[in-house]
Amino acid sequence: MTELASQIDWIRRLVAFDTSSGQSNLALIDAVQQHLDGLGARCQRVPSPDGSKANLYAVIGPDAPGGIVLSGHSDVVPVTGQAWSSDPWTLREADGKLYGRGTCDMKGFCATAISLVPEFVAAKLARPLILAFSYDEEIGCLGAPAMIARMRETVPPPAAVIVGEPTMMRAVNGHKGSSQFRTTVSGINAHSSETELGVSAVEIAARLVNSIAETRAANRRSARPDSPFSPPYSSLSANMIRGGTQQNIIAGECSFSWEIRLLPGEDIASVLEPFDALCRAVEAEMRLVGPEAAIRTERLSAVPPFAPADEGAALALVRDLIGSNSASVVSYASEAGQFQEAGFSAVICGPGSIEHAHKADEFVEIDQIAQCARFIRRLMPSLQ
Repeated sequence: MTELASQIDWIRRLVAFDTSSGQSNLALIDAVQQHLDGLGARCQRVPSPDGSKANLYAVIGPDAPGGIVLSGHSDVVPVTGQAWSSDPWTLREADGKLYGRGTCDMKGFCATAISLVPEFVAAKLARPLILAFSYDEEIGCLGAPAMIARMRETVPPPAAVIVGEPTMMRAVNGHKGSSQFRTTVSGINAHSSETELGVSAVEIAARLVNSIAETRAANRRSARPDSPFSPPYSSLSANMIRGGTQQNIIAGECSFSWEIRLLPGEDIASVLEPFDALCRAVEAEMRLVGPEAAIRTERLSAVPPFAPADEGAALALVRDLIGSNSASVVSYASEAGQFQEAGFSAVICGPGSIEHAHKADEFVEIDQIAQCARFIRRLMPSLQ
């Protein structure tokens, strides 16, 4: 395992930082930037609006077009409520696997890229290798857009962006978009014995949630049988709801969170406009009882779809490196769609399986890290 000592050491170092989405990632960014600065990389931070988190991108090699971006997120999902067999923030090696929060999603990829920077520094590149690490990917890909915008301003156009989400080192060239919403219903309190005097926010919310389920069912019925996505249609789901204060009080407020997983090429307005029209119609009914009644929907995140591009430079590069002409699509969303939307040629390819992410005893197989290291090293000739 000595040939992977540097990769495993960096995975250990990154896993030790609790970068759960609710926590700051600055300690991790500090450590990575200090290391890359010491190797001569040109690092740029793009902080969050409140300064508690930061993106980091680093350019290794000359300021020239045609570089390659290796992109990953620094945040991980929380471990709260999960039954781990060992400390999730301490790397554990057993049975050919590396256990710890983020080993698979996606500190294994980030660590492998960081560990190989000295080799790219020594190679005297003609085109740059660019590492790009974001924050808050897990809660809606919130950090990457500002970093991508800054990169467009300061980095000569790269040839390809490789997003290292776990794909078992296979090429992925498409995923659905992901948009999250919160709808808040403000009803009218009254004693539950006097229903004519109140408007139950819980009941109104139930009507709206039911409409979301009905839209999903309609999409299912009209799904294209040749769609590569699973499920093969734009899906909607209401996933959290809370409201009311007491059994004998008509609920004055209720809110629910819901999402849309949009197929590439479909217009999200086709979903939002009918839902908004229903909300306005129901709100008008509510206000017959009291003008203070209201329904408000806020958009919490918006991750664009990643549209398959079979002729893209990034996909062609990865196909050549892994020796396979195949490519697939995935159900989860990623920052690849944001890079694509900004005009970059992107592809997803990284170590580990998404099936092992977000769970207790998350792991990545050591062989996957070895494959990832070989893959990144094979990028070098295209940059020289």
